Amino acid sequence: MNIPINQDAPVKSHSEIVINAPTEKVWNILTTINDWPNWQTEVTESTLKEDLKEGVVFKWKAGGLSFTSQIHTIEPKIKLGWTGKTFGASAIHNWFFRGEGEKTTVYVEESLQGVFPKLFKGYFQKNLDNGVKKNLVDLKIESEK
Repeated sequence: MNIPINQDAPVKSHSEIVINAPTEKVWNILTTINDWPNWQTEVTESTLKEDLKEGVVFKWKAGGLSFTSQIHTIEPKIKLGWTGKTFGASAIHNWFFRGEGEKTTVYVEESLQGVFPKLFKGYFQKNLDNGVKKNLVDLKIESEK
């Protein structure tokens, strides 16, 4: 991973899920960023204006907040990572994929740092834990269609 999560961040979370779909399908769903609002319940907008590659910036909205993110790692069907910023916080978000025939294990980890995660650690920790799990469940539901 080009940028690992910040182990010293005040807020960190991780989780994994097994999806009953081949890795290529799961990967394609997650990396088609412009379609995120179609399957991620919290995402209301997402815009990637270029081909997906390291260094590309995309913008999105979730939970009433606007984010500007930049892809830092892309290894097709193996790893995907981005950094993101919103008012008072920044994040490092990394995804890992392991194919097992017609199943895919997806592991995700994220760290949040900045003034708000530091001041309101409990609130941000609860929201991040719930958000990471919800992202995985949404990805599972969409991938298993």
